[in-house]
Amino acid sequence: MKTYLSAAIAVAVFVAGAGVGYTAQKQQKTTTAMYHAKANADAAKELLAVAKIQAGKGSWEQIAVGRVYYLGGFKAEGQAIFDAILNGRHEDSDVFRIARVYSEAGEWSKAKPLFERYFKTTDDDGTGYAEVGALYLMNGDRSSAEQMFDRSVAIEPEDLWATLHIAGAYLNVRPQE
Repeated sequence: MKTYLSAAIAVAVFVAGAGVGYTAQKQQKTTTAMYHAKANADAAKELLAVAKIQAGKGSWEQIAVGRVYYLGGFKAEGQAIFDAILNGRHEDSDVFRIARVYSEAGEWSKAKPLFERYFKTTDDDGTGYAEVGALYLMNGDRSSAEQMFDRSVAIEPEDLWATLHIAGAYLNVRPQE
């Protein structure tokens, strides 16, 4: 009897779990009803809720969702995503990507310390040095920019993207991300 009851409970738990999984899968689908005939902000909120589920646990994907929230005017929601990533286990590149969002938002004072944090743990990213150097130059710090450019050239003197980041900075063209 005990075995039968245990087996019945196990099956019920499995079926309930499968139902939850099926429901979660349905919630991950984007539908036209999410944006048709809705105000822009309402459509975006509904789509971002789905995107957050679709992103799963991937940090790059979560940062991408946070970027849209942050740059789209929902800074608190984006910041919450960034904080969760930075306060948990994360890759060095996650710090760089979040710094990019702050830079893109025109918040150099928030971006700069994250870029500095990134370069404390990563010393071989020539393209990254060129990109951040370009941002330093565009924010009025030519001396720091050229130090970063020098580092970039020392690491990757033949890298097209690094060269373009450096050249573009002198023409006030933001690095392509």
